[in-house]
Amino acid sequence: MSEKGFSGSRNVAIVGPYLSGKTTLLESILSVTGAISRKGRVVDGNTVGDASPEARDRQMTVEVNAASTEYGGICFTFLDCPGSVEFAQETYNALVGVDAAVIVCEPDADRVLTLTPLFQFLDDWEIPHLIFINKMDRTRAQFAEILQALKTISSRPLVPHQYPIWQGETLTGFIDLITEQAYQYHPGAPADPIPLPESLREQEHAARAEMLETLADFDDHLLEELLEDIEPPQEEILQDLKKDLGADLIVPVLIGIAEQDYGVRPLLEALVREAPEPSVTVDRRGILSDSATPVAQVLKTYCTQQGGKLSLVRVWQGTLTDGTVLNGVRTGGIYQLSGQQQQSLTEAKAGAIVALARMEGIKTGETLSSDQQLADSLPKAESLTPVYALAITPEKRSDEVKLSSALGKLVEEDPSLVWEQHGDTHEVILWGQGEIHIQVALDRLRRKYGLPMSTHLPQVPYKETIRRTASNIHGRYKRQSGGHGQFGDVYIDIKPQPRGAGFSFSETIVGGVVPKQYIPGVETGVREYLAHGPLGFPVVDVAVTLINGSYHTVDSSEQAFKQAARLAMQEGMSKCEPSLLEPVLAVTISVPTDFTSGVLRLVTGRRGQVLGYEAKPHWNGWDDVQAYLPQAEMQDLIVELRSLTFGVGTFRWQFDHLQEVPDKVAERLLATIGTGNGNGHS
Repeated sequence: MSEKGFSGSRNVAIVGPYLSGKTTLLESILSVTGAISRKGRVVDGNTVGDASPEARDRQMTVEVNAASTEYGGICFTFLDCPGSVEFAQETYNALVGVDAAVIVCEPDADRVLTLTPLFQFLDDWEIPHLIFINKMDRTRAQFAEILQALKTISSRPLVPHQYPIWQGETLTGFIDLITEQAYQYHPGAPADPIPLPESLREQEHAARAEMLETLADFDDHLLEELLEDIEPPQEEILQDLKKDLGADLIVPVLIGIAEQDYGVRPLLEALVREAPEPSVTVDRRGILSDSATPVAQVLKTYCTQQGGKLSLVRVWQGTLTDGTVLNGVRTGGIYQLSGQQQQSLTEAKAGAIVALARMEGIKTGETLSSDQQLADSLPKAESLTPVYALAITPEKRSDEVKLSSALGKLVEEDPSLVWEQHGDTHEVILWGQGEIHIQVALDRLRRKYGLPMSTHLPQVPYKETIRRTASNIHGRYKRQSGGHGQFGDVYIDIKPQPRGAGFSFSETIVGGVVPKQYIPGVETGVREYLAHGPLGFPVVDVAVTLINGSYHTVDSSEQAFKQAARLAMQEGMSKCEPSLLEPVLAVTISVPTDFTSGVLRLVTGRRGQVLGYEAKPHWNGWDDVQAYLPQAEMQDLIVELRSLTFGVGTFRWQFDHLQEVPDKVAERLLATIGTGNGNGHS
């Protein structure tokens, strides 16, 4: 691979929904361009992309894979990105560093909806993108019907480059709408020019006219030519396509069957002609300062078993050489990646995407520079809210000491994972974007770090409070065992507090019946008891007042009064009508408008309270539903929500308040906990 300058390279992300054929397209591109001598297949587990064991086990992309090749004098680096919504963070992090994206989709109008979040991200970041309608051999739908469905989710106008040629149910070729030349496909070889079929001349003419009219919306000279019935030169059309795509004004559309290499060469030719150069991307992102100063950004972190840590970076400006110090860390090698293969490089110029070795402490999304003032100055993809969790414990107790370090590396590789040691339940909880996402993480813990895990649903951090006041509750602690004894004697009042008020302790001691030095012991005893109330949970929103007591000049101590306070609390709390509290979350559920009514039913069916819904800002045809939902009802919400919405629905949440569990639910729950099968403290 020759090392080309700024204008001789392009970085292109291959994105699209799960099963659209992205990894197959990358394999076809690498084969057509001669980067590999033999094409692999996803089902055979021998593709350049999806090289990790976790990807091959599932026959799906679970992390970004990079591969470079040459075509038309351009050095391309392709990033094959996951299609599953559960790995969207990987895709978004990678998209930040590319010059253009190819959206791979199936010719199924019903599944177009699954592309909405991806289109939205590309539009928000103004990333130029093309559409490659793959698997055209599997469609019975009209080409126009698929285009119409795609138009409903794209805020930019679509510009088809090709019109399909069918023979019965078989796709045999295409018409290039720019040159009006027809081509016939051949397996494993370039398409041949053929005469334009007379039966398609009218449709082709209409499709080409629509393409030119769309381009004329952004070019007054072209508009004048069309109004005067002047045939615009091909060179002008190509210039408009390049300029408009580079400015993210249009979305070119191409077709093919990646598995048979159909349409792959025309796609590559379109990328050579029209994909913006790295310098255009740099200008759009407003990055340039002193162009000699190296600036790069981390798009993906790999923690490999053999070679340690690799940071996949986009070089925005300057030149990186082995040993360059970025953000205070010396690079330990520069590599070009092709799946899991690495080729050592002496340098990486602006416009390149390369892997840097041993960048310890550097995280995905970070801006890297030799100038500290530029470090971490570039915007990065927003972190997705975790929506699914499992509590995990090592199968071997001796592995507990290794767990936090291994989880730290997992999160480095995949920032959409979050882990916590829960303060109330003391569980280690792993949060992610769904069931498969968490299972992939658990596979990595086992394979990479030798840490097989047992899992269960996280406990709900219930609390308890009281409904009634108990007054003048007596607690006496008296022990005699040779020498000094132990004596403490207290009277307390216990009262409920407003929700959210927390715990308060006060005293109204008169005449020193409980000496001042022993009163802190009373408060300590009360607090210790409240950690585990009569229902088995931490007690909140309670006020305790020490009102009376007595002491012994020799045998009393702070410890004795602590024990007396515990006894008083034990006696009094059962008289205060304890009740169970559950955490309630404020949830915003985002879905296409067609599914809003289903989401309202989903919320109420989970003991939730709908607060209202409104149009999602800047998302055409989507709603945000606001609701309160008990945390106990949230565990599999994302599973049901995705099932309801073709996989595109999602939600954000945060803790809002505690509320009493309805009596019938509480009875059921406490009975279950009593048998040791519950989701609380037993």
